[in-house]
Amino acid sequence: MTYQFAIFDFDGTLADTAASFMAACNSAARCYGFRELSIAEFQSLRTMGNREIIAHLGVPVWKLPQIATFMRRAMAAEAASVRLFPGVAELLARLKAAGIGIAIVSSNAEEGIRAALGEVAAAVDLFECGAALFGKAQHFKKAIRYSGLNPARFLAIGDEARDIEAARKAGIAAGAVAWGYADPAFLQKLGPDRFFASVEEIAPAFGVN
Repeated sequence: MTYQFAIFDFDGTLADTAASFMAACNSAARCYGFRELSIAEFQSLRTMGNREIIAHLGVPVWKLPQIATFMRRAMAAEAASVRLFPGVAELLARLKAAGIGIAIVSSNAEEGIRAALGEVAAAVDLFECGAALFGKAQHFKKAIRYSGLNPARFLAIGDEARDIEAARKAGIAAGAVAWGYADPAFLQKLGPDRFFASVEEIAPAFGVN
């Protein structure tokens, strides 16, 4: 199958936001009364699904929307320091030049994502931002409607278990990357349709060499 539309997660997939995420998470912990985590503990969370992580932290489900809003604002304040992973800008430009549709679905604010992307933001056809923790599937479906393409032509690429879950809920192929938040071996066990060990492996999945 040659895919014609790429849906990308942002944090941990296109951009290296691990440091700002950890800082935002611990700021939220102080504000909302759950445990702050050391770097070693953050690393241990990489082998857990998102629901397991929430349970591990002892965060009440009803607080999640407030915490998500808090963290979104905290990370937006650090947007100027966010850097794309090497090769990402070139990847987006190549896909755009080849006629591949591109969407970014993220819990982050569009303004901050555009700032991090810089000039290559022009390659993105659709920004679906402010997604809820487990609400990405509906944004994927919006991208399908936007494009008018058969869902079989879509590949959603992310770095967490919830990205794979959302793709399956939306009825599209799921791709996972090795360089993001979740442990690569953990993601592979979830059986994504495509697994990418490097940024350079993504373009060929869309028939772009």
